[in-house]
Amino acid sequence: MINMVIQGYERKDGRKGIRNHILVAYLVECAHFVSSEIAHSYKKEGVQVVGFGGCYPNSHASKVLTRVCTHPNVGAVLLISLGCESFNRVKLAKEIEASGRPVETLVIQNCGGTAKTIEKGQAWLEITIEKLKSTKKVTIGVEDLVVGTICGGSDATSGITANPAVGLTFDKLVQNNAIAIFEETGEMIGCGDDISKRAKTKALGIELENALNKAAKYYTIMGHGSFAPGNADGGLSTIEEKSLGAYSKGGSSEISGLIKPGDIPKKSGLYLLDVVPDGEPRFGFPNINDNVEIIELIASGCHLILFTTGRGSVVGSAISPVIKICANPDTYKKMPDDMDVNAGKIIEANATLKDVSEEIYTKIIETASGIPTTSESLGHQEFVIVYKTFEPIGPSCLAV
Repeated sequence: MINMVIQGYERKDGRKGIRNHILVAYLVECAHFVSSEIAHSYKKEGVQVVGFGGCYPNSHASKVLTRVCTHPNVGAVLLISLGCESFNRVKLAKEIEASGRPVETLVIQNCGGTAKTIEKGQAWLEITIEKLKSTKKVTIGVEDLVVGTICGGSDATSGITANPAVGLTFDKLVQNNAIAIFEETGEMIGCGDDISKRAKTKALGIELENALNKAAKYYTIMGHGSFAPGNADGGLSTIEEKSLGAYSKGGSSEISGLIKPGDIPKKSGLYLLDVVPDGEPRFGFPNINDNVEIIELIASGCHLILFTTGRGSVVGSAISPVIKICANPDTYKKMPDDMDVNAGKIIEANATLKDVSEEIYTKIIETASGIPTTSESLGHQEFVIVYKTFEPIGPSCLAV
């Protein structure tokens, strides 16, 4: 199955998509209901709802939504505006159009309200769904893929089964010239010395360590760490213990760069995504739930996401398929219909980390080839953008 030919979708910017979704994007929470009603009957046609709830977007929210709407897994976009929010709908539409994708903007206040906007939106979808059927197909290699990883609902098994198995998978992806992105700097407390040694350049090593120190300072000021009661109930004792498990998802390859949400790597390699805002804490929790991090990975170009869980998480995502890797064999038995890979068999079935890593790698190829993941089949399309502030990455953040 690993040798199967992957057929994807050609995009104007040279990237290749593994899905051809149509997005209905609301530009303020007041347009969310109308967007959902427009898309509801077309979920099986690959239509998904995304958006930003705030009335006043900042540069981070604008950048993330722009990257999402021009993602290689996206074929067309319908923008839904109430009409009086501050999101620059004209600028966003122009950027989508420049990317070669069909785009339409409906302003509820100008269309005559809820019912008429829904009618116009669905009429546009009918036409666009047919139009996208002629999207040019191209062959995709592993070297064309961008793969992200995140853990959620971690427990004591996560760091000894699913996470290190993903780390081995990441090593293989990097060896095959793919782009691999890991994140959760707030869950790498104490790993600074090791992570800096893996940087391709000394200057990058300093940037990586600074990112982890920033996360530690952020959580100290906020008075909490990235450590939930569920983690403790699952057998984890400290944030340091959780960090070691989370860090293992990044494998052992050299690190080619440090990026921030919406930065898209241009070359193959392993990248750390810094998701903790720059500056003093302003907006509270850096990630109020796992879906924030998933969307930030997708905004940085990830075609698909490897999601490890010990306690059991059911989340999926819009735009990019989520592959669920269950660390705990007991959790897998309770929730098999939500999981793609049972890494718990490392504990009870004499499987090795390498065995599970190969299974994950095969699942990546199958998913890229169009086979739905469990979360896709169940209809999961979670999507969240929050307020954050970031400074642009510096020249030392990317190894030359």
